[in-house]
Parts: sequence; structure tokens; C-alpha cells
Amino acid sequence: MSDVRYPFTAIVGMADLRLGLLLNAVSPAVGGVLVRGEKGTAKSTMVRALAGLLPSIATVDGCRFACDPAAPDPQCPDGPHTSFGSHERPSQLVELPVGVAEDRIVGSLDLERALAEGVKAYEPGLLAKAHRGVLYIDEVNLLQDHVVDLLLDAAAMGRSYVEREGVSVRHAARFLLVGTMNPEEGELRPQLLDRFGLTVEIAATRDPAERAEVVRRRLAYDADPAGFAARFAAQERELAEHITAARELLPKVELTDVSLRQITAVCAAFEVDGLRADIVMARTAVALAAWAGRVEVLEEDVRKAAQLALPHRRRRNPFDAPGLDEEQLDRTLEEHSQPEDPEPEGDGPGPDGGGDGGDGGPDGGGGPEGGGPDGGGAPEPFDGGASETSAPESGAADPELPAQQPVPAQHPSPARESAPVAAGDPYRTRLFTVQGTGHGAQGRRSPAETTGGHTIRARRPQGTLSRLHLTATLQAAAPHQVARGRAGRALVLHKDDFREQVRQGRESNLVLFVVDASGSMAARQRMTAVKGAVLSLLMDAYQRRDKIGMITFRGADAELALPPTSSVEVGAARLESLPTGGRTPLAAGLLRAHEVLRVERLRDPDRRPLLVVVTDGRATGGRDALARSQRAAALFAAQGTASVVLDCESGPVRLGLARTLAGLLGGSAVSLDELRAEGVASLVRENHANRTSRATTTSIASLRKAA
Repeated sequence: MSDVRYPFTAIVGMADLRLGLLLNAVSPAVGGVLVRGEKGTAKSTMVRALAGLLPSIATVDGCRFACDPAAPDPQCPDGPHTSFGSHERPSQLVELPVGVAEDRIVGSLDLERALAEGVKAYEPGLLAKAHRGVLYIDEVNLLQDHVVDLLLDAAAMGRSYVEREGVSVRHAARFLLVGTMNPEEGELRPQLLDRFGLTVEIAATRDPAERAEVVRRRLAYDADPAGFAARFAAQERELAEHITAARELLPKVELTDVSLRQITAVCAAFEVDGLRADIVMARTAVALAAWAGRVEVLEEDVRKAAQLALPHRRRRNPFDAPGLDEEQLDRTLEEHSQPEDPEPEGDGPGPDGGGDGGDGGPDGGGGPEGGGPDGGGAPEPFDGGASETSAPESGAADPELPAQQPVPAQHPSPARESAPVAAGDPYRTRLFTVQGTGHGAQGRRSPAETTGGHTIRARRPQGTLSRLHLTATLQAAAPHQVARGRAGRALVLHKDDFREQVRQGRESNLVLFVVDASGSMAARQRMTAVKGAVLSLLMDAYQRRDKIGMITFRGADAELALPPTSSVEVGAARLESLPTGGRTPLAAGLLRAHEVLRVERLRDPDRRPLLVVVTDGRATGGRDALARSQRAAALFAAQGTASVVLDCESGPVRLGLARTLAGLLGGSAVSLDELRAEGVASLVRENHANRTSRATTTSIASLRKAA
């Protein structure tokens, strides 16, 4: 792989991504960029190329934390810097691997030396290395939640804290944060989405000419990286100079009262939570004005800032796609385009007087679309040769929908197929867990040994000591102090004395849904309730950070509708489009689930599965259909797979087949009514009330008899 970076100005299209990255380069206070897009769209290439455009920085000689000579950090672990030399170096691009540990991010303390020698031996982490540079997180949605929280906290506070066993280290950590993700592999929680300043949706262009140019440039770069970079050297220098000029202009930009009121009105109109969106929009609008070479924020800056800062903050539940209503945005901007005390010629009764807006705001060269406010003199390389539409309102999962429709030819059933019905409203469900203690990825479902949680015991270190169990260490060392010739107050510690904490928290699981879509489930009102129940369980899996998979069975066979993934949104979309009809091949659905779990066990042996079978228990398709389904169920019981059967049987006459199936699986059966969390609570309260009533009745009867 070549050490020569692909030039930023050589990338074709993706104007919004270019602009979002450049605005953060001008004003890191914007809060970073989250890039959402399909695979193979040059997300990583563009982020790596940006680092080469950033101005070089001056650092204190010998400082591992890149302290600025003009204002050294007074809390720098390598300080205090009183008399020092300095040098200049390029801005750093630090890439965070997906499987990174917390110690690698914040740095680590040598606890053995701290206890035995009384010294603070601190090794800086990636946050220290990224200070005053770029921190790039590829596949940010695949990181564990506590790692993402840690990164975003450092980005928001501009400082990293390390607290271990009474030893405290802190240092400056200000960086340009860029995360990329493929929504097909799972979403970030809304709380984490909100911490990214801007978001950009990208997709590969469908224009054959643009695609040909992308391929042509990539082949030229692979053949001669240095020569290819030289072709764009002049444009790269021009862009770097433009970033420097915009940085210098930034403090002079004025955010007028009209622009500020437009910003707050837009955030209120779109009902975003909190005030972070208002602050980010204000900083983005100021950066846009500086980028365009202006000292005043205009309406076009506010509009573009809203398009970049609000889409990912509009999600109300896990299945909403990020997006922004452009017509509502235009109306809000127009309604608040006048000063606080307009002439009484408007037709609106509100405090702003409505009004038609007069000149309608500036109609600069860039317009409301495009890569940024050109303003006539804006440099062309930043917009690229052609603009690539991002259309965040289209949703990340929409391109998947055509492929999600089951093909009728795959289900050669003579029975009539019913059209898909909508799912009922989701609700909070009971918590289903896997028994025992696991060792899987940190989550929120089943008990497991994790890096977080409460300490349950101590053990000898497995690898590098990171979580010292002080009491157990002292207990292990105490009996040997005389034999080791202890003199004075200091303990004589050997490596075998150290113990680490074993903590118990919760893990995420693989929740595999096996859904009966046969004719016996086809009653529309009933299927609406069933889909609502599965949708509720999907939302529960999202909140508990599980992987999910979905198998449907109908007609003559079972189909893997959704391979195990972290993208609950895709699961919800495929559930919505699920048709019903045909026979009930229950055995085929269970056997397909058994095969899927076997493969997943090889891929990720630490992730424990939870099987959720949604059925009324009926089985058709041959005289021995029921017996075959019972034999298939016994396979899961033999392996000890945790399972739940969602009993969908209804009507006055019930056969109890679903509960029989649950017994054969070695799991439990829950009816649709019992699935609701509030329903379970009411059952407990009702049971408690009945017991209290019976006890009171008995007491009264006893008193009467005694009397």
C-alpha cells in the first residue's frame, strides 16, 4: 500500500461530505461529522485525504501530548512546560480500530509500578495522539457503547480523564472527530447520534459517466500514486490555503439576531431534543459564512446548516430513517426572515408579523443545493465536477425494500397469498434472558462477565493487568512479607500477588425470530397484532444492543428473511412487507433456525442465542408434520438453547400446541397478552391483590369464629 494519500480534490462528487469535512476543518467546535452510506463509496478515502490539507501545528519539544507552545496545557502529564523549545509537524490522523480496548484509547497506567515503586507510569493512548489532529472512527456503529460514550465525552469536553485505583491523569484532547458507518450493519443510539455535530448521507452515483471517471482516477492512482498526486498538487495547495484563510476569518463573522432567531425557530419547528442542535447549527452557519469569505451569516448559511445538523436528530424511534422536510424548512425560514419589529404589513398574527419576506433572502450563486455557498469567488475544486445527491429523506433502508419482497415462485403453494398487513403499534415487552453467565459483547440483556458492571470476585491476571483488585492483591501478598524480608512500611510485591477484578454486567445476544407466516396466521386483525408483537421485540432487541435474525416459514419451505445482523431497521422493514398464506411447515422453520445458529456459533462462539418462535403451534404439510416439528424442537433442547414461544393461538377453542412446543424446546410460552411489560405487572398486582383479599377474608372468618 502506498504512503501517498489520495488527493482530496481528486474525489468525484459527494459535495455534502466534502463540505461537512471542510467546515469542521475550519471550525472544529462544530463537533465532527458522521458519514452514513453504503459500502464502497470512498468514505474512508476522503477522510484520510482531509488530514493532508490541515495546517501544520507547533508542538513543545519532548511533549507526548502535542502541547501548543503558545498556550501549553497546565495539566499536561509531561509538564509543567516552563522553559522549552518547539518544532512544527503535520496534523495527525489517528484511526481507531473496531476492536479497540478502553485502555488503548485513554492510555494505561502501569499499576504494578504504581504500587511497588510509587511512581505514575502513564502510557498515552490514542486520544493523546489525536490531540490537535483528526480522530477517525471507521464503522463507528460497531464499537461498543461504552467506548463510543468515552470518545464523545472527550470530544465534547476537550479533555481525557484516566482514573485508576486512586491514580489520576488528565490531558487535553481536542480533535476533529469523524465517524463513518454503513446503516445496513446497525444504527447508533439516538443519544450518540446527537453527539455528532453534522451528519451526511452518501450513496454511489448512478451516472455512468461519473462512475467511469471514478474508476479512471482510481486506476491512475494505483498505477502511479506519486504522479497522480502531483497532478492535483496545485488544487490541494489552493484548498489548504482556503482553509487557513477561513480559520482566520472565523472570529470576525457576525451571527445576526435574525439569523439566530431563524436557527432557533427551525430547531423548535422540527422538535429536536435539547439545545445542542441550536448550538451546532449556529457554529455551522458561522463556519459556512467564513468558508464563503463573508463576515455575516445569511439565510442560505442557516438553511445549509439545518440540512447538515438536523437530519440525524429527527429520529423518534429506532425504525425512523434520518431526514428533513425541505418544505417545512423553507416555510420556517421565510416566517422568521424579518427583524423582531417588522412593519405591520404581514398577514400573520404571530409576533413576527408573518410577512412575505420582501426580497426572499439572498439568492447567491450556490443556491440552496450544491456543495456549499460559492458566493461567486468560492473555489471550484471543493464542489467537484458533479454533485452527488445524498437525499437523507429517502432513508437508509429504502434501497433494500425491493430485494426484501418474497418471490412467489419460491413458495409453490396452491393456497392464496394474502397481501402484507401493517404492524400494530410497538410497546414495551417483557425481558427475556439467557440463563447462566456468558462472556459475550457488552450489552443490556443477559448476565455476563464484562469490562463494566459490579465486581463479583478476583482472579489472577489474564494478560496485561488493567483492573486491579486491591484487597485481593494485598491478601495474596500479606502471608509472604516475613519470608521476603520486608523492612519498613512498603509492601514487597511479586508478580504472582496481583489480582484483577472480575465484573458482572450484561451482554448482548443473538435473538433469532422464527415467524409463522402461513395461512393459519392470515387473519388480518390477528396478523396485525402478531407483527406488532414482533416489532416490539425488535425494538427491545435494539435497546439491548442485540444482533437479530429472522426466519419465516409458509407454503412448502422456510426462508432466511434476514441473516443475523445489528440492523434492526432492516428487520422491521422486512417484517412490514411479510405476506401470509399457504401451509405451515413448522419443522422446516425450526430446522433452518438450527442451521443458522450452528453457523453463528462457529463465527462468534461467545455470543449466546435466544430463539423466539412466533406461532400458534400448528404444523401441516404431511401426515407426520407435527411429529417432525416435535423432533426438530428436541434438537434445541438437547443443545440447551434458550427459547421462547410467542403463542399466537386465539379463539374460544385452543389446542395448546404452542405451549407443547415450548416444552419440547425446553423454553417458555408467552401469549400475546402476556408479552406486554405492563400486562405482566398488572398480573402480579392482581395476584397480590387476590392473595391479600383471601388473607383478609380468612382473618375476618377466623375472628367471627373466635367471637
